[in-house]
Amino acid sequence: MDFSKIVTKSAFGRQNQVYLKDLIPLDTNIDYSPTDEFIKLIDCIRYARNNSKPVIMFMGAHVIKCGLSLFVIDLIKQGWITHLAGNGAVSIHDFELAFLGATSEDVPMAIDDGSFGMWEETGGWMNDAIKIGKDAGYGKAVAQYIESNIERFPHFSMSILHTAYKLDIPVTIHVAIGTDIIHQHPSADFGSIGIASGNDFYIFCESVSDLDGGVFMNFGSAVTGPEVFLKALSIVRNLGYAKDNITTANFDLKPLGDYKINIGYEDPDYYYRPRKNIVNRPTQNSGKGWHFELDHIISIPLLHQLLVERG
Repeated sequence: MDFSKIVTKSAFGRQNQVYLKDLIPLDTNIDYSPTDEFIKLIDCIRYARNNSKPVIMFMGAHVIKCGLSLFVIDLIKQGWITHLAGNGAVSIHDFELAFLGATSEDVPMAIDDGSFGMWEETGGWMNDAIKIGKDAGYGKAVAQYIESNIERFPHFSMSILHTAYKLDIPVTIHVAIGTDIIHQHPSADFGSIGIASGNDFYIFCESVSDLDGGVFMNFGSAVTGPEVFLKALSIVRNLGYAKDNITTANFDLKPLGDYKINIGYEDPDYYYRPRKNIVNRPTQNSGKGWHFELDHIISIPLLHQLLVERG
């Protein structure tokens, strides 16, 4: 199969589901009373930052698609988030918002004729960025490309990756080959993609190595986030870094009931990775782990409100 024959088209003029006007403003009032567990998480984040410990945020792309980029950006600017991590889709939607001012194409309209994901600027530019900057890591490579070609990105201030890069905050992207639309582009170099994301895993492990007294939060990444975190945690413990006093929190719409009890293979919730790999296993001997059944449009603005607005 000859990928060089794949036909792409410009993303400009594309119908999208998320536009800059859909970004939720920072002053939006959240009519929700936080639970005692949520307040305890806020206290753990404050303790971590007051003691120069990391607060790592791993997220899926729906955080961006829900219009929450401004909140993540401000949490980074205010020093509450010290490491931002995500899957490949996070980088794509962030990148498109920065150059196009919109993202999230209508998949059902495009899958039948094979035009889904075949966007020249998204695929071409991002693959160029990864090939050029792979040694620095995937997230930094994409952010550096935005910085070096700023005229192409009139909405760069809406980019989480670029904001983190300018503030020297690690931003790591953890991908699987074939999962992202830029892998469909004729210029995709899977060797470079692997090197770039592999280097980001090294960077991620460095942050996890200092997690004693710190916080790890996962927003909506059901597979990549929990798997990457558990492997990184195993590596740093294997290398002798004491990682017992950690706090973990998972945010998702999925109800888990009493997520602390032991369940067997016959229970479908057993196979929900964040329950095991984020909330319970890392904190089974010490530390704290919570699951919050909340929509991102509540959890992230509420986190921002309690940390930034209330200090």
